Amino acid sequence: MRADMEYSPVGEGLGMSEFWLYVWMRRVAVIAAHVIAVGLTVLISVLSRPGTSLFSWHPVCMSIAYILCLTEGILLFSPEGTPFCFKARKGKVRLHWFIQALVILAAATGVGFMVASKNVSERPHLATWHSLLGVGTLAATVLQAACGICLLFPKLLKLSPPRLKLYHATCGLVVYLLATVTVVSAMFSDWFQATVKGVVWYAFLLLPLFPALVIMNQITNAYLPRKKITT
Repeated sequence: MRADMEYSPVGEGLGMSEFWLYVWMRRVAVIAAHVIAVGLTVLISVLSRPGTSLFSWHPVCMSIAYILCLTEGILLFSPEGTPFCFKARKGKVRLHWFIQALVILAAATGVGFMVASKNVSERPHLATWHSLLGVGTLAATVLQAACGICLLFPKLLKLSPPRLKLYHATCGLVVYLLATVTVVSAMFSDWFQATVKGVVWYAFLLLPLFPALVIMNQITNAYLPRKKITT
């Protein structure tokens, strides 16, 4: 007879002082991820000077979608805490749905401004790696949202809710990492390199990686099995 899969607690095998140090470091990392998500979005929005051109709205919308909303929508479930007041999982799930809807709305708006800007300037579409990655990220985001909808109807797919949650979380991690790569690729665009130079450019290049590491750690700790016991 096969027993259920067991998950070891975070910090297993550590002494009491090491455990609390580990918990404290994780909380600091999550707080730093929140600060970076908000700060980087504000900085990119300021550098874009929204309203000066059609293109200026593209970095604003995309940073709101993928740097701010996507990050907060996942960190909402972090066991280390969240700036939101919801403690019940149902409230967190509803807020997660709302935030992810904002991701799709802001991303679609950003793409619309980019397409309009390209048409006005008569420049070719999908001519850079950043644009190709962007289209892939947007498509993956829509598919991930559809996967989230499937969680509402698990019986139709004949899959258990825990397994569906595992698939949803894993796909969400893939989408977030793809979005991070897309954001980093934007740092190599002509516009960004003309706007930000020197050491500051390297800081911008590294900043998106930290929240990605925090979210990767959150999802893997929550869903990857530590021990599997059979009897």
